[in-house]
Amino acid sequence: MKLAFVGAGYVGLVAAACFAEMGNEVICVDVDEKKIENLKKSIIPIFEPGLESMVKRNYEDGRLKFTTALEEAVRNALVVFIAVGTPQDENGAADTTYVENVAREVGEFIEEYKIVVLKSTVPVGTCDRVKKIIQARLAARGLTVEFDVVSNPEFLKEGDAINDFMKPDRVVIGTDNVRTAELMKELYSPFAMEREKLIIMDNRSAEMTKYAANAMLATRISFMNEIANICERVGADVSLVRRGIGSDRRIGYSFIYPGIGYGGSCFPKDMKALINTAKENQWDPGLLVAVDDVNRRQRLIMAGKVIQYFEDRGGIRGKALAVWGLAFKPNTDDVRESPALAILSILVQEGARVQAYDPEAIPSAKRVLGENPNVTYCDNPYDTLAGADALLLLTEWRLFRKPDFERVKKLLKTPVIFDGRNQYDPVEMKHKGFVYICVGRG
Repeated sequence: MKLAFVGAGYVGLVAAACFAEMGNEVICVDVDEKKIENLKKSIIPIFEPGLESMVKRNYEDGRLKFTTALEEAVRNALVVFIAVGTPQDENGAADTTYVENVAREVGEFIEEYKIVVLKSTVPVGTCDRVKKIIQARLAARGLTVEFDVVSNPEFLKEGDAINDFMKPDRVVIGTDNVRTAELMKELYSPFAMEREKLIIMDNRSAEMTKYAANAMLATRISFMNEIANICERVGADVSLVRRGIGSDRRIGYSFIYPGIGYGGSCFPKDMKALINTAKENQWDPGLLVAVDDVNRRQRLIMAGKVIQYFEDRGGIRGKALAVWGLAFKPNTDDVRESPALAILSILVQEGARVQAYDPEAIPSAKRVLGENPNVTYCDNPYDTLAGADALLLLTEWRLFRKPDFERVKKLLKTPVIFDGRNQYDPVEMKHKGFVYICVGRG
């Protein structure tokens, strides 16, 4: 099938590469000329395991193309995916300006039947607006062309996006057109060889499904962080509580890890967008507001633990802190809404000096934080430890799981570890001679 993807960002590029991998002819469009030229050289703008080799292979084989020419892409494709950003506006709502601009351009170029698919995460009702925009452009051109607008939200986890796309739990398709549903089913059939994974529903329900899914996962995270904070105050161990509740099949273990809160490009933005949608429709989303509040507070709690610890030791001003992890989660270079960066920023503001390492996210962190004389970026995790008064583990990369603790202890000025991801065993840390401060463990 001939496909066009408008937007060569995280969602668009991953989906385009995966569809090309299954034998489709895919053309990826972006307004950023430098990005397009880099993609033609297999220079990927994001870190995602397996993506670089997949893009390179399919580009060289001719199944995946890159261009800045939207008209060419639209005219040659049967299915046009819109995968542009929907950033937060000042009120927390999703800004659909980019989506609507693409819709207008699509309306300028289509001359025969097309399926326009919204991959972007958009508020409920956006598909209806996109359809009206395209119809208006066609009317202005004096044309009557059959087309359909489909909601097809993505459910990709950064760091495991290729696997998620190739082996999806489900594929949600929002359309009330039987012909379109069958074509989308055909398109996705290679990804559902073992069982039927397509869930067909109306547009608005599909749009809502994406927000509801992210809200549920965010709720589980905030719930477990709330439980962890109570555990600390009553002397319970949240890791044991997690085992106790996770063994219940009704609950399970997914997304009930306590820590320093969720981040990234999806959960924070989508929570705020859903809250805004509810309020616009005269509903007070009390639970969702609480989830968001707990998440923001969780970052302050960990920063507060560090500040409080040094309060009786001359204060945090001038203290050197080693930081392991800057990305919002492992296996990505994404620092958007990263709890690690939020905590780092608070501590630097309080006068601390930071020596930081992350396997992939240092360039992204530099762009966000800018030049700061109190933040030094190191080439490996052990370089951060030299002369540091404490170590903060803020992103649970695998290489941090089993460090050489004797080396860590020797390099640190004082043997103190703040573990925001509960990667280590408190008893073992005490035995090794560390002051160990973690999340929700008595």
